[in-house]
Amino acid sequence: MLITTAPDGTEVRATDEGRGPVLLILHPGLDDGRSWDKVAAQLTPRHRVVRLHRRQYRQDLPGPATIPQEVEHVVAAAREIGSPILLVGHSSGAVVALESLLAAPGMFTGAVLYEPPVVIGPPLGGPGGEVNVRARQAIAAGRPGRALRIFIRDTVGLPAWMAFLAGVFTALSPRLRPLVPHQIDDNEALDRLGVRLDAYAGVETPVLLLGGDRSPAHLGERLDALARVLPRAERVVLHGQGHSAHAAAPAEVAAVIESFAARTTG
Repeated sequence: MLITTAPDGTEVRATDEGRGPVLLILHPGLDDGRSWDKVAAQLTPRHRVVRLHRRQYRQDLPGPATIPQEVEHVVAAAREIGSPILLVGHSSGAVVALESLLAAPGMFTGAVLYEPPVVIGPPLGGPGGEVNVRARQAIAAGRPGRALRIFIRDTVGLPAWMAFLAGVFTALSPRLRPLVPHQIDDNEALDRLGVRLDAYAGVETPVLLLGGDRSPAHLGERLDALARVLPRAERVVLHGQGHSAHAAAPAEVAAVIESFAARTTG
């Protein structure tokens, strides 16, 4: 376990496994890093894998967290590690990774960004944040599964039947159910960040943009927008995979990360 302190005094926590070139993983929403267990198991024989427990999803810290506050935790972890680091971010964690590249460019040798939902036009939460409002109402009514269904259907863009199943599963999971309000906090934090494409044009660090050809189309459009502005970006498409390839095809995801790490961290 890696433990250090952020500038505001909050404790930074991360799972720390393996030896070798360092990979700092920023997990997606509705998670605490454990969804990347299978990928980490593929990587730790040859890498030191540090999985940050993102501040937005910490039950022991006051929230909600802003993206800049999350970045403070990333930078604090990187300083504690003190070695050349490749960032790996998934979904909203990939947006935090992008912002970390801007905040501390010299700390990272590169980044693998798996389908970051960067804002490129209308808010993720819909006009006036109405998706978030409906999700909050469901949470207040004691229906976290319904709140997640709303988010998955209307923000993520998955079919209604998939959103329904995910909502039922989450409502029955003691681990996931308390994370639903944090997922809506996360969505709102991304919308507050707004369109940042002009800022990302200043990222000089090598970036690999990772996506699946079965993911919702808007995620590919966001990757396209990043590919147009990032000076040193490359694209990799995972064929037959969607937004959860880290769970469905961990060996394939790990291979992409290792290949990029070999070229950026030495």
